[in-house]
Amino acid sequence: MAGKERRRLTDAAIARLRAREREYTVWDSAVPGLGVRVRPTGGKSYVLLRQPPTGSRRVSLGAVSTKGIDEIRRECHARRACPEPGQPGKPEENVPLFRDFVEGPWKEAHFDRYKPSTRKCTRIFLTRQLLPAFGSKPLDRIVPAHVRRWFDSYSRTAPGGANRTLDILQQIMNFAIACGHIETNPTRGVKRNRRTALTRFLSRDEIGRLHGALDEHAERGEESRKQADIVRLLLLTGCRKGEIVGLRWSEVRADALELADSKTGPRRVPLNSPARRILERQPRGQSPFVFPSPRDPSRPHSDDLGLWYRVRWEADIEDVRLHDLRHTHASHAVMNGVPVPVVSRMLGHSNMRMTLRYAHLADRDIEQAAERVGRTVADIMEI
Repeated sequence: MAGKERRRLTDAAIARLRAREREYTVWDSAVPGLGVRVRPTGGKSYVLLRQPPTGSRRVSLGAVSTKGIDEIRRECHARRACPEPGQPGKPEENVPLFRDFVEGPWKEAHFDRYKPSTRKCTRIFLTRQLLPAFGSKPLDRIVPAHVRRWFDSYSRTAPGGANRTLDILQQIMNFAIACGHIETNPTRGVKRNRRTALTRFLSRDEIGRLHGALDEHAERGEESRKQADIVRLLLLTGCRKGEIVGLRWSEVRADALELADSKTGPRRVPLNSPARRILERQPRGQSPFVFPSPRDPSRPHSDDLGLWYRVRWEADIEDVRLHDLRHTHASHAVMNGVPVPVVSRMLGHSNMRMTLRYAHLADRDIEQAAERVGRTVADIMEI
């Protein structure tokens, strides 16, 4: 690679790479053979130069939009643990079964590095979907037709789950490419299910009805009061359900929650005065959790909040999911003039693009304001 463009690649540096008239590759100075290929169309993908017995071979590791540079570097380092086709004592035809590869090299390189919550979800997708569908097949015998047939079948009952599981399968097969077991990823070309651009959120009137229903149930016993307060905190903080249900006293500060482990890692959630009052009225016992399980105080409250299904029926918002309270928090922030970058930090989004789906809500408020001003001016002008 003498005379080639080399630098220590970062996610920010990769994002700044621009298309040229001809395709080019920028090589990573930290991992030999790793580079980012930039096409004239603007498409970017990771590539790896391998050194098989027959000479150098360039392998695609997927689009840069699917993973960060740190994850790619781990793949490149971990492939050393994988058998190299063509090496003495490691025959090329000895391609591992999908289940052996998942429980071996891929588990060590990826799964074991996940956060506990991510491992739990990934394990469910593996045991319920991927291992039954592909576990007994050698990696090189999994073809696009198999993937499409599995994906279409799963999509009929759980389109969102099918998308998420396809992402996991894509990562596994990309790692299999890095290890030299297969040439191309069989998930390539499978189109994900379309998702609704903006999730449901509650209006001011609906929030009022929900508040009234929660008040009624909070007077019916300690467990109902606890679940009502969990629901209120979800709406007031914009936190994810697991972040509130599993909240520890050690994470509660006077003016903020210092979450040790959220979906995007540790983060700080500022507390408004209503949220602070809810936390202040929670009894402090021996449990480390703000909302302990009624059966075992050493464990957090179950995330199966039965009260939610009753109150949403009573408030006539049966189409609202519990997670939509988080979207409600963000939507009302935008409609009250909070800048999108600030909302992104409030929600702990890893990418501002996730927050931009709320931006059009501000446009709606601007249009309504313009209409009100227009009517006022028209009245003055008597037109």
